[in-house]
Formats: sequence, C-alpha cells, structure tokens
Amino acid sequence: MKQFELAFAVSGESVQYRYEKAGKATWSAEYSGGELKLYCRYSWTDDPLVLTSKAKPGDNVLLRCYPHRLELYVDGKLCDEEWPYGENELAGSALADGREPKITGFTEPERKEPPEVLGSFTGAEGWMPGGGVFVGDCMPYSFGGRYHVLYLYDRHHHRSKWHRGAHQWAHISSADLEHWVIHPMAVEIDDPWEASICTGSWFYTGKEHALYYTVRTMDGSPAPIRRSVSADGFHFKKDKSFSFTLSERYNRASARDPKVVKSVDGLFHMFVTTTDKKIGRGCLAHLVSDDGESWREVGNIYESPDGREPECSDYFEFGGKYYLIYSLSGVGHYLYSEEPFSGWVAPADPVIPCGTVPKAAIWRGRIIFAGFRGIGGYAGTMTFKEAWQNPDGTLRF
Repeated sequence: MKQFELAFAVSGESVQYRYEKAGKATWSAEYSGGELKLYCRYSWTDDPLVLTSKAKPGDNVLLRCYPHRLELYVDGKLCDEEWPYGENELAGSALADGREPKITGFTEPERKEPPEVLGSFTGAEGWMPGGGVFVGDCMPYSFGGRYHVLYLYDRHHHRSKWHRGAHQWAHISSADLEHWVIHPMAVEIDDPWEASICTGSWFYTGKEHALYYTVRTMDGSPAPIRRSVSADGFHFKKDKSFSFTLSERYNRASARDPKVVKSVDGLFHMFVTTTDKKIGRGCLAHLVSDDGESWREVGNIYESPDGREPECSDYFEFGGKYYLIYSLSGVGHYLYSEEPFSGWVAPADPVIPCGTVPKAAIWRGRIIFAGFRGIGGYAGTMTFKEAWQNPDGTLRF
C-alpha cells in the first residue's frame, strides 16, 4: 500500500506493538511515563524515524502514512510529523509483540484550494506556531500594503528526516505589525527525494509571484534551484519546468538561499550561497538572466574571508544606497554602496542585531528585519528589528 493508516488505542503496557523482519525491529510503538513513541523504519537506513506525543491509556492513535510524509494524531489532534525516504519496512514484517493495530489503506480526498486566511494571532515578536512547530529562517516581503513573512516550518530542531531538516515554507502577514494572519503553506515537501526546502526569496514579476529556493537532496547530489508561482501571492504551486544547478566551479550540493532582484535596465540578478572551489572560500555566486528563465554565472558578488558560506543573502535599495545582506555562522552582516552591484563598503560595525540569519523588507518606508531566536538548537521564535539610515549610508538599529 502506498498510503495507509495504522490505528490503535493506547494501553498501559510499555510495548504497544512491535513488528520484526529477519530478527530486526521494523515498526514499533512504546509507551512510558505518559509519552508515546513510534519507530518507523525505511530501506534508506537502519535508523528509524521517531514520532512522539504525550498520551494516556485509552487515547486513540492514528498514524497516517504517505510516501512523502508521516502524520501522528492522538485523539484527532496532529501531534508530530516526519518525512520518509525509501520503502517502508512494515511490508513483510510480522507482529512480534503487543496487540496488532488496525492497518488499512486509504484514498485521500481530492485536495481543495484552502482559504487565503487559516487563522490569526496578535504580536509576532517572540511568536512560534506551537504544537511542536518552530520558526526557522525568515524571509520577509512587502506587498499590497502588508508585511509578509515566509519562514522555515521546523519540527525537531533540524533533526527531521534523518537530520536533513525537512523544512517547508510557511506564511504569515500583517497590515500593522500587530495583528497577523496565517496563510496556507507556501512550499511543501511533496516528494520523498526532497530532503529540505531551503531558504530563498520572493519576487513579483508584475504578473505573478515567484518564490525561488533550492531543494536539498537526500542523496547529496547537486541542489537544484527551483521556484513556485502564484497569481494571488497566497496559493503557490511548484513550477516543475524550472530547475537548474550551478556549474562545477561551485559546491553544487551546498548551493542554497537564492535571492532574486531586477535592476533598472531590466536584467534579473540572482545571488546563491555556495563555495567557490577555485578560491576555496564561501561566496555568493552572482547569476544574471535576460528573461528570468535562462541564467548565466558572472562571478561572485561577495566572497567570505574564510571557508564559511555566507547564508541567506538579501539585497535592497534605500535612500539612494544599495545594501547587500548575508550571514556568517548565523550572524547577520551588511555592506552598502552607491553602485547597485559593486563598490561595497563594510561599515565599522556590520552586524545586524536581529536574531539568526536576518533578512529585510521595506514596508511603508521603513526597513524592518526579521530573524529567529533558537530554542534548544536550530529554530525557535520569530524576532524583528527596525533599521534607520544614517546620512553616510550606514544603518542604526
């Protein structure tokens, strides 16, 4: 079965069920101290995916299994998720201990387009979705009078999918930075080969909204640069016709975080985090395109002072100055210039004091950065910082 559900009621016993194949545990569930743990083994590795939840005897448990995602429900509430790769080892296994759960195949109902707004909350400083979900890299964007934040939806502090992250792009927005609404997921993992949807950027062509990102692969092969598109800025679909990788000059497997902008002459520019193997240093590879479809490399717009790769780049013009943003070891830095793509000047204090990997959006004439503060590892809560421009082009926060 490609899609199946496994259901049982929690008992007071420590072992809920245990399946084995060739003397090895494949799928099992254990209960102790009010915590339920499900172990799901796939052909990719001997290490099982582990889903956990608080539970008590009598609770109804449902594990919904798709080829690309596992969902753990306790009494109808989604409590944990994981993202598999390979063939599940439940097939051909035999029950070795515990009570046999009910296993049935299912057909997912035809997916309808979700509403534009799924919920609301007040105050995004220090906010996270909860329910085991944390805020990772933030990607703010200003459009339609609203300040939007796309962010990496994180479970398990980057340890999902065998420590590959399994990040997806979630989406919130506000018209006043106080009252916020939650929008549908912008970019989801929907194929098992996708290890994680990395950070990127939002670009509006004047006709459609495009999200640019790289996809971390499960086998470590070059990460393709891809995009999702939308007519309204709230419902995005993957553009499967758009995909390319960097040349052999760069570390193609680590390529990530593409930032796309358009210059006044109509040329598209893209900056990609990677390592330039010719110089042995991290860099932002600079690509250009005449039409936004075919891209060519033109060198590096920034090279780090060491082997660290400058992550989560950003770029904007403000008050006649141009700003290039990047992070080293998670700490945000900025350069400024009077020229759009050269002549960069490093200020005396280049650090952007806004959590981890901050990026900015110009909202109602204000420079508002968004980042995250980690809790117990990667990802945590959302944080913001406003920047003002000094007469010489430097920023104060």
